[in-house]
Amino acid sequence: MKVLYSFNEGARCGQRLDDVKTIYSERTMTIDVEMLEILKRWKQASQFSDQGDWIFASPVQIGRLPRSGDAVNDRYGKAATAAGVGHVTSHTMRHTYRSWLDAVGTAIAVQQKLMRHADIRTTMNIHGDVVTDEMAQAHSKVVRLAIATSN
Repeated sequence: MKVLYSFNEGARCGQRLDDVKTIYSERTMTIDVEMLEILKRWKQASQFSDQGDWIFASPVQIGRLPRSGDAVNDRYGKAATAAGVGHVTSHTMRHTYRSWLDAVGTAIAVQQKLMRHADIRTTMNIHGDVVTDEMAQAHSKVVRLAIATSN
């Protein structure tokens, strides 16, 4: 089954397939069994369900290529505007994924591999952010500690 990025065939850039940027992007990608089942159901129910079609297939290209990045970003943008959450793109999801990995206590070396970054500094500095609720919880713990030690 082809996914948004077919690592054997290269990366999607617009509607063009090309080589991936780094050797790290060529590595096998881990995918959760439940997510795989969701993607299989999506593909079976989609207009383009043939084995050679992409999961998120372009109707313009009759399933032979994935939807363009512009089309995906346009849909995210409209959904974000409707929800009142501000500017969102498909790349925002990478930042969210990294934050969620951090929130569930994933080791930074594992995060780097899951994010497919060649350099851990990219994971830490560019995609590194914590979930806002997690920041509030950490702050509250420090405040309680400070209050307890001052009594």
